[in-house]
Amino acid sequence: MNSILGQKVHFKNDELLKRALTHRSANKDNNEKLEFLGDSVLSLVVTKWLYHTFPNLSEGKLSRMRSSLVKGVTLAEVARHYQLSQSLILGVGELKSGGFNRASVLEDAVEAIFGAVFIDQGIEVAEQFILSVMKRWLEKVDPNISDKDAKTRLQEYLQKYNFATPEYTLISKHGKDHLQTFKIQCVVKDLQLHAIAEKRSRKKAEQLSAELILEQIKKP
Repeated sequence: MNSILGQKVHFKNDELLKRALTHRSANKDNNEKLEFLGDSVLSLVVTKWLYHTFPNLSEGKLSRMRSSLVKGVTLAEVARHYQLSQSLILGVGELKSGGFNRASVLEDAVEAIFGAVFIDQGIEVAEQFILSVMKRWLEKVDPNISDKDAKTRLQEYLQKYNFATPEYTLISKHGKDHLQTFKIQCVVKDLQLHAIAEKRSRKKAEQLSAELILEQIKKP
């Protein structure tokens, strides 16, 4: 019996959980493919939950609510809440650079765990596992969430105070064509803020980096 993300799971194959916790910096047998799978499983489970919980809402609102639940910032928050960083397996370089607390590393590990549970236990158990893990975030989701994405919200905030527009730079990309990861840096020079995000598409990485900047702006 394993305890992960605050839940008890009896894995038939313990190696799946180990792989889900292993960053690519530590081993070739890492969590990238499980993360790829877990991302889709999470989206399906959350979509189904929203569909049944808010039967009268429009597709647009349901989509925005789903985005707020499956975005990187939320998943990193989930990981920190359950102190997942203590269980991660990272390479020496990643450890030295603080990877155990990096949002993209935490987010990927959460999705990989979801993928591992799905492979090992099937969709029904995976669904209950995800709903239990995400319970406090599901309960807080707002039906009236803004329909504007992170890049738009950041742009409008900066324009409001006459600051220069943010700059998005591709730092690196790696992986095979079907599993490429893009690392993007967002810089707001006037506020001396920057954020780096990694995602499976450049667009998603830019959105996540903008979201991280907005989180920094919110801090007192």
